[in-house]
Amino acid sequence: MTGVLAAAGYPDAPERGAVISGVERTAGHPGVTVFHAGTELDGERLRVAGGRVLNVSATGADLGEARRRAYRAAAEIEFEGMQVRSDIGEVSTLV
Repeated sequence: MTGVLAAAGYPDAPERGAVISGVERTAGHPGVTVFHAGTELDGERLRVAGGRVLNVSATGADLGEARRRAYRAAAEIEFEGMQVRSDIGEVSTLV
């Protein structure tokens, strides 16, 4: 299951430049991998560089467990204006 973290203003006019923190904290979550989409390094700082900023993917014994893991890990990440697609993986969207 993959949750999407998007920039402020996405999808019409994504705002760039916000500093991203917490990605390193997701390493302690089992079955979780964070994929960079709209990010850039500015020296030592990770910044928002596009609309779909990060994808937080997780595995689990079933969809529910994978979803919980992905969103728990996503809660460790912060940047100004962050939008979390909280509907991804909902059972009602799959039927």
